[in-house]
Amino acid sequence: MAKTAIHLSGDKEADALLSKEPLALLIGMVLDQQIPLERAFWAPAELSRRLGKPLNAAEIAAMDPEKFAELFKERPALHRFPGAMAARVQEVCRIVADEYGGKASALWTKLPDGEMLVARLASLPGFGKQKARIFAALLGKQLGIQPEGWRGATTPFGEDGSYLSVADITGPDSLAKVRAHKQAMKAKARAGA
Repeated sequence: MAKTAIHLSGDKEADALLSKEPLALLIGMVLDQQIPLERAFWAPAELSRRLGKPLNAAEIAAMDPEKFAELFKERPALHRFPGAMAARVQEVCRIVADEYGGKASALWTKLPDGEMLVARLASLPGFGKQKARIFAALLGKQLGIQPEGWRGATTPFGEDGSYLSVADITGPDSLAKVRAHKQAMKAKARAGA
């Protein structure tokens, strides 16, 4: 799947799964909320391990919600809010299974333009406009998913040479730059600027 190897979790096995399995990358993005991004993108590999098999959208969607939530709650928990995020992952997998033939990559392939890509991603549970723009920028910058106008549709996250989000992380150096940017933005917000 990946144009280049994905380096978001800091774990070789988890990053390898993100690089080859679109559903893992999508689940990681779903979980990238109120926890460190490395943990969010590590979680799909750990979920696969706990399931004892590769991630499959239809199978995840069909699982008993309580049993699926237990997989998230097992230590170490896959998210700070394991029950709520397990439900959200199941909702996203249900959409992938029912509307996209079980293929997460069908969400972002063969689209006429970047605006439609962002709109499609923003319609997923847990994705607002900003998260959709960030994920679309990641797809464009790192996986070569670049429908017409994708940079404009993902502004400012799609800008070349930026270090604003997970879309820009390709290793430890870029991770440090993204973290520095986020800390500067938080400091600016605290200062009331």
